[in-house]
Amino acid sequence: MQRGSLLLIDDDRQVLESMADWLRGQGYKVDTAADRAPAIQLLDRKNFDVVLCDVRLREGDGLEILRYCRDKMPHTTVILLSGYGTVETAMEAIRGGAFDFLSKPLIDQELEMSLQRAFSQRKVLAENQALKKQLDLRYGLENIVGHDNRMQRIFDMIESVADTKATILITGESGTGKSLIARAIHRHSARRNKAFVEVACGALPETLLESELFGHVAGAFTGANTDKPGKFTHADGGTIFLDEIGTAPASMQVKLLRVLQEFEFEPVGSNKTQRVDTRVILATNENLQTAVAAGRFRQDLYYRVNVINIELPPLRERIGDLPLLADYFFKKLCEETGKKMRGLHEETLALLARHSWPGNVRELQNVIERAVLLGKGEWIVPADLPQQLLHSPAITAAAQALPGLSASGHSLKSSLQGPERQIILDMLELNNWNRNLTAEQLGINRTTLYKKMKKLGLDESKLTE
Repeated sequence: MQRGSLLLIDDDRQVLESMADWLRGQGYKVDTAADRAPAIQLLDRKNFDVVLCDVRLREGDGLEILRYCRDKMPHTTVILLSGYGTVETAMEAIRGGAFDFLSKPLIDQELEMSLQRAFSQRKVLAENQALKKQLDLRYGLENIVGHDNRMQRIFDMIESVADTKATILITGESGTGKSLIARAIHRHSARRNKAFVEVACGALPETLLESELFGHVAGAFTGANTDKPGKFTHADGGTIFLDEIGTAPASMQVKLLRVLQEFEFEPVGSNKTQRVDTRVILATNENLQTAVAAGRFRQDLYYRVNVINIELPPLRERIGDLPLLADYFFKKLCEETGKKMRGLHEETLALLARHSWPGNVRELQNVIERAVLLGKGEWIVPADLPQQLLHSPAITAAAQALPGLSASGHSLKSSLQGPERQIILDMLELNNWNRNLTAEQLGINRTTLYKKMKKLGLDESKLTE
């Protein structure tokens, strides 16, 4: 069984050949080089998992090979070998980035153990990289569903500001996805490999918020037995996201203004100033201008945080995105739960379009999750939706507008043609009246789309393939 690729470098031909034979017998794919020049040529031509190199070579030494690998191929693991090893040489090798330093003559078990540890570390690093890619997918723009023009402008803005250090204020009603936008900005910035730290300012009492953000020293207050770094320190080099910033008390607003201007602060109980390189993103569902006028939010802080404002529209103002969002949550839940369902029935989508969605996208996600978990058929039908949604004022008004119409949501088809028409029209315009793309995104076939357009009075002559 192939266990990995090795480059073995040693100027002693007998040692080189015997070690190579033994390593091949252990299942490794081995290339050999007797000196620095042929070793560099091999490194330039091929990718190796691990380099095993003697410190002493006829030309140059193993430390040069180590430095070359660090500069040109940092993901390659280097293990140095020496028959004349000293503590100083070993320390220089480890400081230079060597994974291990082994003394000759080598003991088979010692070499095998070092290689096993090296490959185990590589596996962990590979898994971490895969996890980062998953996070990029999960929190990047790919995970933010929206074809509405306002959402497209927000996506463009994220691309424009992600790599700047400018403070960003995200505003919008509760449930519109402010945290998701903040993470997307971080994931699209050069800080993506550093920490993203989220703090819900409204969830912490005033006495703890300052310590949480800026840390404290031992003895700063009762119970502070040790020094504790704050969230700004944890986010150094990365991004800190301060949610519900409108709830920050006046004393905190003063300290926060200084951090945003000078990127420095003192932990609670300390007079030692700390500096950080932290990108700050803030969010609120409050109107900060109203809060300023009421004296609850400092005017100078408002002007400082409102450098770039991303305003997220409520779901009721981007209702054309509802089918996409509903389908996204539906597929995600089916994948997570293993349920085999076909999708949302057209009457269900029309019914959802009539709701005012005070809880916005978060409310829609919860509704779809409940419907998937409790649904018994292959389609999500109106009966699978929560009763409070079926009896919402908008649905009830629609039901009462037509004689004999049930308010339960089971026979709302004719009353819901208005929002259904708007959804289809928005999607057609977004896709330049492309029938295939529009039908696919609406989750219906092309013939159904054509029939609906005719029934709803939409000009089917504009359709393109």
